[in-house]
Amino acid sequence: MTELERLKEALKSADTIVIGAGAGLSTSAGFTYSGERFEKHFSDFQEKYGFTDMYSGAFYPYATSEEMWAFWSRNIWVNRYLDPPKPVYENLLKLVKDKDYFVITTNVDHCFQKAGFDKKRLFYTQGDYGLFQCSEPCHDKTYDNEQLVLKMLQEQKDMRIPSELLPRCPRCGKLMTMNLRSDDRFVEDEGWHAAAQRYEYFLRGKSGRKILFLELGVGYNTPVIIKYPFWRMTLNNRNATYACVNFGQAAAPREIAKQSICINDDIGAVLKQLL
Repeated sequence: MTELERLKEALKSADTIVIGAGAGLSTSAGFTYSGERFEKHFSDFQEKYGFTDMYSGAFYPYATSEEMWAFWSRNIWVNRYLDPPKPVYENLLKLVKDKDYFVITTNVDHCFQKAGFDKKRLFYTQGDYGLFQCSEPCHDKTYDNEQLVLKMLQEQKDMRIPSELLPRCPRCGKLMTMNLRSDDRFVEDEGWHAAAQRYEYFLRGKSGRKILFLELGVGYNTPVIIKYPFWRMTLNNRNATYACVNFGQAAAPREIAKQSICINDDIGAVLKQLL
C-alpha cells in the first residue's frame, strides 16, 4: 500500500481529525511571498527599497510610519483579503467537512474561514492579518482593520499613506500594530482565548480513539505549537495516526514510525489525488 493509499484509508476510518497547518499549506494555495506575485503587487517597493520578497519588506527599516504602513496595508490586503489563486483550502474542506475535525494553525491569512471552515473549529495561534492591536499594548483588545487598510491602500501615494490614516490606539493614542505574534507584546484577546479553550476541550476525552493528526506544511520555525504536540499525542495513543504532508520536510521520529504517514509532495496535488 502506498503512503497516499494509507492516508486515504486513515481519512476514511478516523473518528476524529486534527489538522495542523503551517505556511506550506498557503504556499501550495498560491500565497507565495516572492517571484511573480511579489512583482505584481510590490514592483515599486522593490525598485525604491531593493528588497525582493514580501517577508523582507515586512522587516525593512522604513524611515517613516507613513512609508511602513503603505507597505503593510498592501501586504495585508494581498495576503488577507484577496483569495488564494488555487482551491487548496476548499479541497481540504471537502475531505473533512463530514468528520469530527478541528484546525490549529500558525497561519495568519484567514484562508480557512474564507474557504468555509467552521469558525468554531479554528484556532489561529499566531494572530490574524485582519486585526490591529495597540503597539504598547495598553489593553488586551484587537480591532478589525479591513476598512482602514482599504483606505490606506486607496489613498497611498509615492509609497506613503496620508499621516491622518496612521492607525492609533483608541485608548492611549499610540500607534497600532498588526496582531501578529513576534514578541511578548502580542495580544491574546477574548477570541483567541475562546478558540484555545475550544481546542483544549476538543482534545479532551479523545484518548484511545481513532485520531488522525494531519499535519500540512508545518516547518521547524515554531515546532512546539503543532509538530511536537502531534508527535507526543500520537505516541500516547496506539490508535492514533500521524500524517505529515510537506514538500521537502516530510518526516516523523522513529518512536512513532509505524503510526506515521509521510508524503514529500505538494499539498495541493496530494489533496486532489485524495479527492
